[in-house]
Amino acid sequence: MNKGQHSVSGPIPPSELVLNEKGRVYHLDLSPEQVADKIILVGDPNRVSKISSRFDVIDHKVKHREFITHTGKIGGQRITALATGIGVDNVDIVINEIDALVNIDLESRLPRETKKSLQFIRLGTSGALQKDLAVGSAIHSQFAIGLDGLLHHYNLDYDQIETDLNTAFIEYTDWNNPGLLPYSVKGSSFMNQSFSSFSKKAITLTANGFYGPQGRAIRLSSNNDLNHRIQNFRFENLPIANYEMETSALFGLGGALGHDCTTICLVIANRLRNEFLSNYNREMDGLIEQLLQAFLAD
Repeated sequence: MNKGQHSVSGPIPPSELVLNEKGRVYHLDLSPEQVADKIILVGDPNRVSKISSRFDVIDHKVKHREFITHTGKIGGQRITALATGIGVDNVDIVINEIDALVNIDLESRLPRETKKSLQFIRLGTSGALQKDLAVGSAIHSQFAIGLDGLLHHYNLDYDQIETDLNTAFIEYTDWNNPGLLPYSVKGSSFMNQSFSSFSKKAITLTANGFYGPQGRAIRLSSNNDLNHRIQNFRFENLPIANYEMETSALFGLGGALGHDCTTICLVIANRLRNEFLSNYNREMDGLIEQLLQAFLAD
């Protein structure tokens, strides 16, 4: 993802960059000093304390709505764990508000001349779309194909490799839903290198729901029949390995704003084998330890 197209000039109006009565960003209730340059994003609010329990010290704890933020230090390095909740709509809020904290002067409402680049890693859960992926294993997303529509609301410039992936996916699947066009975005090459020996590398599908949008049928049937049709799809020798609900927004918005982003997800379901790992605390604890070691080794 290339840098996005910025159209705002002059101070950003209060209706557009919304601050609360304390002068903090509206949804996260954070001020700039409460966010580190290294940020772990999780969907589950309970996972924040699992991460911060490993901090040497916790400097900030903030909870507002479903967003929970803990910032502290491990071995002298500052790190933030932040719960986004579920879905690309929440990630849209989180990425825009965190970027505003570090790249906009909240008093003057003017963009800072020198932009700061943050490192984001999403630590999540997902459902595998390849039979050989065992529950309890992990997937490192190199690309995300967004089936959620979020990035179509932004003026963004896609890299050639992103355009090529999207074209290949549309052609391979014979995509026939013009009202929900997919888009494809890549993770940060810098972050991918940092986690080069970490987990299975693959392409991730980001859906805008958990049931029908991912092909699940309970009392209502789903018209999403992708799960079996994409088994043999490959791009850059990578398979489409999993479904989740946040990565396309992270890669697209984070990349366009100049941040480094990647995603690592624990597989808790295999959709093709109809398997589900109901208690994955041990596997998640191990993944948190691995991730922190790799993230703080930079």
